[in-house]
Amino acid sequence: MDSVVTQARPEADERFDTARITAAVDALAARHAGHEDVFRTHLAQLLKAEFIKARAIAQEVLLKDRHGRRCAERLCFIQDEIIRILFAAATHHLYRSPVPTGAERMAVVATGGYGRGLMAPESDIDLLFILPYKQTAWGEQVAEAILYCLWDMGLKVGHATRSVDESIRQARGDMTIRTAILETRFLTGDQPLYDELVARFDKEVVQGSAAEFVTAKLAEREERLRRAGQSRYLVEPNVKDGKGGLRDLHTLFWIAKYVYRVRTTDELVERGVFDAQEYRIFRRCEDFLWSVRCNLHFVSGRAEERVSFDMQREIAVRLGYTSHPGMQDVERFMKHYFLIAKDVGDLTAILCAKLEDQQAKPAPVLSRMMARFRPGLKQRRVPESDDFIVDNNRINLAAPDVFKHDPVNLIRIFRLAQKNNLAFHPDAMRAATRSLKLINTQLRESPEANRIFMEILTSDDAEIVLRRMNETGVLGRFIRTFGKIVAMMQFNMYHHYTVDEHLIRCIGILQEIERGGNDEFIVASDLMRKIRPEHRKLLYITTLLHDIAKGRPEDHSIAGAKVARRLCPRLGFNAADTELIAWLIEQHLTMSVVAQSRDLSDRKTIENFAAVVQSVEQMKLLTILTTADIRGVGPGVWNGWKAQLLRTLYYETEPVLTGGFSEVNRAQRIAVAQSEFRAAFTEWPAAELNTYIARHYPAYWLKVDLPHKIRHARFMRSSEQGGAKLNINVGFDEVRGVTELTILAQDHPWLLSIIAGACASAGANIVDAQIYTTTDGLALDTIAISREYDRDEDEGRRATRIGEMIEDVLEGKLRLPEAVAKRAAGRARSRPFVVEPEAIINNQWSDRYTVIEVSGLDRPGLLYQLTTAISKLNLNIASAHVATFGERARDVFYVTDLLGAQINAPTRQAAIKRALIHLLANGDVEEKPAA
Repeated sequence: MDSVVTQARPEADERFDTARITAAVDALAARHAGHEDVFRTHLAQLLKAEFIKARAIAQEVLLKDRHGRRCAERLCFIQDEIIRILFAAATHHLYRSPVPTGAERMAVVATGGYGRGLMAPESDIDLLFILPYKQTAWGEQVAEAILYCLWDMGLKVGHATRSVDESIRQARGDMTIRTAILETRFLTGDQPLYDELVARFDKEVVQGSAAEFVTAKLAEREERLRRAGQSRYLVEPNVKDGKGGLRDLHTLFWIAKYVYRVRTTDELVERGVFDAQEYRIFRRCEDFLWSVRCNLHFVSGRAEERVSFDMQREIAVRLGYTSHPGMQDVERFMKHYFLIAKDVGDLTAILCAKLEDQQAKPAPVLSRMMARFRPGLKQRRVPESDDFIVDNNRINLAAPDVFKHDPVNLIRIFRLAQKNNLAFHPDAMRAATRSLKLINTQLRESPEANRIFMEILTSDDAEIVLRRMNETGVLGRFIRTFGKIVAMMQFNMYHHYTVDEHLIRCIGILQEIERGGNDEFIVASDLMRKIRPEHRKLLYITTLLHDIAKGRPEDHSIAGAKVARRLCPRLGFNAADTELIAWLIEQHLTMSVVAQSRDLSDRKTIENFAAVVQSVEQMKLLTILTTADIRGVGPGVWNGWKAQLLRTLYYETEPVLTGGFSEVNRAQRIAVAQSEFRAAFTEWPAAELNTYIARHYPAYWLKVDLPHKIRHARFMRSSEQGGAKLNINVGFDEVRGVTELTILAQDHPWLLSIIAGACASAGANIVDAQIYTTTDGLALDTIAISREYDRDEDEGRRATRIGEMIEDVLEGKLRLPEAVAKRAAGRARSRPFVVEPEAIINNQWSDRYTVIEVSGLDRPGLLYQLTTAISKLNLNIASAHVATFGERARDVFYVTDLLGAQINAPTRQAAIKRALIHLLANGDVEEKPAA
């Protein structure tokens, strides 16, 4: 609690000219004497105008000096002065008491965030009106006068009026009120009343309750992070409530204030909690986060705390970031943000270690908060090393100079912890961070250090240990190219995590694949058991390095292969293995692209892919790497459909590489898929099941996953019993956050375009589409659209609307172009992303069809526009492969001309390409598409 005594101020403060404004208020009071309502109205108008002016100047200053904390202090000062002026107006002009009684006393106190003396532009004001004992008419009138005027100014105010006794009683029972009183700051009124609250709070509430308070605050933090998303590397972080955000710093200070009885953060140095360097880091983190938060509020005009994609570029520019080769300004800003969040995490760990040493906090909450360690034996030596001890089940240094005495210990400590199932003592991690200069060329070239590192990478719990190595800075210093991608975000919607976090998560997923037992990874787990044993280590290092060259001007796959060729010999790999690692990194996106955007039933697709992978062993390794990579991108990106496509591509290509009889092999696999279906789906008699199986082409059995096959069977049967021309089945995929529409109708050349148009008219964005026809001329299309509503019932109603629209179009009751145009006009808005439009026309990917691949910025209605444009170009679409990667749409169409031939004429190809690029860039079709 900070006590600020009201004192005589200079005649004019450049932040807010209190003397001038007070004189203006006195003049208003004299002019409107006897007309309280008129005076109040003019008072609110005057203060609102002064407040708006002062805020605008605060924003101008922020844009010049980019100092967020100073801006927050300035805004707080402005607010303080307004409340002081209002209190003076209420007590001198509105409810003057010539001879105040003992009950006519009041202290006006700032609480909560406002009590800390820092305010974001759109933050709420929290006020506490303290009275000597019970509420009086005078006290009620003064509080109301202040509050009504603040509300008339358009400010958001939280308030409470309590006696000192009531405040103490409530603080004992309610942790939120206790925290609010902890942060109180005297503004104006009766100072002795405030001092009484401070003294009694300290004596009657705080003393002897530190452990209880710390436990409650850390449990609160756990719950807050669970809601906000546990990782501090989520690419749209919450600057206030996210991990490594301002609230974490506040929690640190609350705890420090409560346990160490300090009033300001610099006193934490005197108490030995932080050293001078750590205190500088605390201030730097606070300054940076306040800069981000103040700018967020000013730009959005509301209390926006999420650094969303559409805000990130604007904030980056306001903070003065510029683009460098390979990294946009926004990516450099966000990298800085994540490094700051990491520093906040380190400070949290340091304080918690200190608290535990002093037994001011019990272990169970610490174990959740920190590295999940268990209370155990006291100090003992770590097996295999005299340099480390086990301290309460955590690894710590036996002496302060262990790293200096043998720098390999900077790597060894992580391996010993991993091997002995020990958590990390924060003091040891602190010492490691301070010893980073010991990681020099000599240590990086040390065979012993590299051997230990490879053991860490390929042993259990590698993900946890690598994350700790990364957080201390050891990983980025030992592998310097990794250091360059630490905290690097990619400005797109596809990747949910920073690059370093993605790579470390991929290692965890690779270990999960190797353990087996997870149905998500059946194929990859099976292949992991079948790769050559010596390739296991190779697969782990490839997984760690596959995105290591992100943020460079050069293609990251090619640049990453070069990094691997330089790095891997040092890690103990021979020339052949190094080359294989480089090849895998160079090709790590190939399998995903081919599986999701090529026709896997086209023989040429398989032959081309076989030519790239060259051998079954290389394809096994690539399949496992691709699985881990897609799954590591973020929640909902990996799904059964993608798993099935990778499986199909693998098993279609295997016989080509082994020289086996591929058609026989394919027939066997179709038979196996049909047998799986028969075994799982036992609801129908055998004859009906045989008839149904015969209705699907071979590609269907190979490319659709089992749950969807069962759903399709039930849907087709119920649809045919109903007798409707068009049928829609709605499913919900919670993990991916999409609604799946399965549509059964008579096949029609324009059906895909009509479905896409109906989705666009309903404002539904198509994420992917799986399109099949049956042998009896029906189309069975599954379209995944982004969810718009939280409740399934609302999503179901939207799906029904889309179905009705498709039916109306097929029956000629509705013209789609008008419906789509009407919807588009109402939804036009700029997007923060830029995706260069691209169209590739290729006859080498298929013997029968011309393959058109387009990619560009995704938008509602894009698939409808593309299919319509292709039809207007006098092309027939034989198959379409629709996929989105965040904000990027990548759609591939297998087409012929109207006579069923490939498009060979260069002029015709150029005209098609020009028309499609124009559409991607401008959202419309050229007036005269070339025929």
